[in-house]
Amino acid sequence: MADLTTNFIGIKSPNPFWLASAPPTDKEYNVRRAFEAGWGGVVWKTLGSEGPPVVNVNGPRYGVVYGADRRVLGINNIELITDRPLEVNLREIKSVKRDYPDRALIISLMVPCDEDSWKDILARIEDTGADGVELNFGCPHGMAERGMGSAVGQVPEYIEMVTRWVKQYSRMPCIVKLTPNITDIRRPAEAAKRGGADAVSLINTINSITSVDLDCFAPEPTIDGKGTHGGYCGPAVKPIALNMVAEIARSRELAGLPISGIGGVTTWRDAAEFMALGAGNVQVCTAAMTYGFKVVQEMISGLSQYMDDKGMTSTAELVGRAVPNVTDWQYLNLNYVTKAVIDQEACIKCGRCYAACEDTSHQAIAMSEDRTFSVKEEECVACNLCIDVCPVENCITMRELAQGEVDQRTGKKVGTYANWTTHPNNPGAQAAE
Repeated sequence: MADLTTNFIGIKSPNPFWLASAPPTDKEYNVRRAFEAGWGGVVWKTLGSEGPPVVNVNGPRYGVVYGADRRVLGINNIELITDRPLEVNLREIKSVKRDYPDRALIISLMVPCDEDSWKDILARIEDTGADGVELNFGCPHGMAERGMGSAVGQVPEYIEMVTRWVKQYSRMPCIVKLTPNITDIRRPAEAAKRGGADAVSLINTINSITSVDLDCFAPEPTIDGKGTHGGYCGPAVKPIALNMVAEIARSRELAGLPISGIGGVTTWRDAAEFMALGAGNVQVCTAAMTYGFKVVQEMISGLSQYMDDKGMTSTAELVGRAVPNVTDWQYLNLNYVTKAVIDQEACIKCGRCYAACEDTSHQAIAMSEDRTFSVKEEECVACNLCIDVCPVENCITMRELAQGEVDQRTGKKVGTYANWTTHPNNPGAQAAE
């Protein structure tokens, strides 16, 4: 079987699945249960300094976006960092790490943006035996209003400054957790690297309001008639997270910077996608909150089976495999042409492909009187919307046109355009004869 053991910035764990800093990692009881269930590592819920107390709401803390089958697609939370005493957390971290020396245990930190505060808390966590620290520069709610969380993560100069302090006053590996609430994720990552960060983790939650109560007219979750923005996570944010991970992984300026992938990891396949795009491991929260800690067992068995099928013996062989194939639009092969094909035996004649194409796309599907649907190749642009809306898997597929075959839509042979410089989408280009 494939070896799932990972070595992430010198931190070893039996598998690449870590629990992210969040409610599931708030106390010793939870973390012990997580390790017993099989999690390879845990990032302890964010600790703060012993300044003004952190007080969480005593009402609803989560807003949820559901799919049609009531499956949880996303969770918005308004919970702050830990409200438990610092000394209690440190004592529990030390106890857990002593009993699970083979598991990764990272401490998430968020304190005021001054050197003494960071120096003080780093000195206090050194003897816990924890494997590293993660700097929480991502939370978009509550703590950001206090000048912490994403308020720091949105200012590259602050990221670099604080990271330097952490590397100066601590022996522990340092992971910088990045906020997605920014225009270009590479800028804060570059700042973290300049400051000496050993790795970055991303994404943290997305600033959001998930819904509005139309009776009391307040955002949900509602606290005594009022609501606020929160942090959005879960399967719905995965596409955003994958893109941001890929942007860092393929950046020349950030080459070699390790990445811990976060954002909607629910299955082994999600994890494999993050790793293929450059993540050395993944962190999980919403899936555990939805299905419980034992969800990791499916992730472990699924990833192991996938790697066996691919002939991979270690996770290192998977990490970054897709990065060379991530490119910018102008470098895509515009000589690659496909056309939709409908399998008449598999078709259930629901007409969804026809309705979608006729009303919103290119009128490339014909419907006969007996509700037989066929593709009009002269109109088909291969957008694959018909595949996306078809309820029958593999009923509609795409056929690649061979070099030299005439594209009935354009009247040109496949291979006409030598490259981007000769394609009509490029202003001033001349089509090759």
